[in-house]
Amino acid sequence: MIGSDFQTFLEMLTTQMQNQDPLNPIDSSDYAVQLATFSSVEQQVLTNDLLSGLAANIAASGVTQLASLVGMEVRSTAAARFDGTPLNLAPEVDPQADAAWLVVADETGTEVQRHPLDLAGGPVAWAGVDADGAPLAPGLYSFTVENFAKGEPVSTTPVETYSRVIEAQNVEGSLQLVLDGGATVPADDVLALRHPT
Repeated sequence: MIGSDFQTFLEMLTTQMQNQDPLNPIDSSDYAVQLATFSSVEQQVLTNDLLSGLAANIAASGVTQLASLVGMEVRSTAAARFDGTPLNLAPEVDPQADAAWLVVADETGTEVQRHPLDLAGGPVAWAGVDADGAPLAPGLYSFTVENFAKGEPVSTTPVETYSRVIEAQNVEGSLQLVLDGGATVPADDVLALRHPT
């Protein structure tokens, strides 16, 4: 494409020289400026093409590296799939809080449970059962910690949990991991990695 554009430019330049006013010829420095300008544009286009190629290679390389994560378990704040097996959660309680609650929401965002948390923190095994001990419906569940001090809300923080990676994607230059159950998480947001337990 650059070659054909350069040929067109030379033809236009030659035509301009042939049709100039003999009594008022174009200054030779003007021709030099035109040539330099076109050369600069040509180099910029080539540089842009090179950068685009490098970006595509880097993105492809990133997906290739992420392919090794498929089948592994990653820890993130994304919603986790519940299939009847208890989920291991890693809630963090605000140090300023004198009370904290684990809030469980289904995939529509509706709160389905609320449990008090130990202020000392530590992992929590969420069994996924209701007040009568019956299992909740399978699906995606998200978890947050609501922190309170003297009865007033202090902060709300998302809870980390492990989910299995089923796919790695390059979405508009951003590397995304698709988790078991369909939730997606940017690769940069992954906090830990482990073999399936």
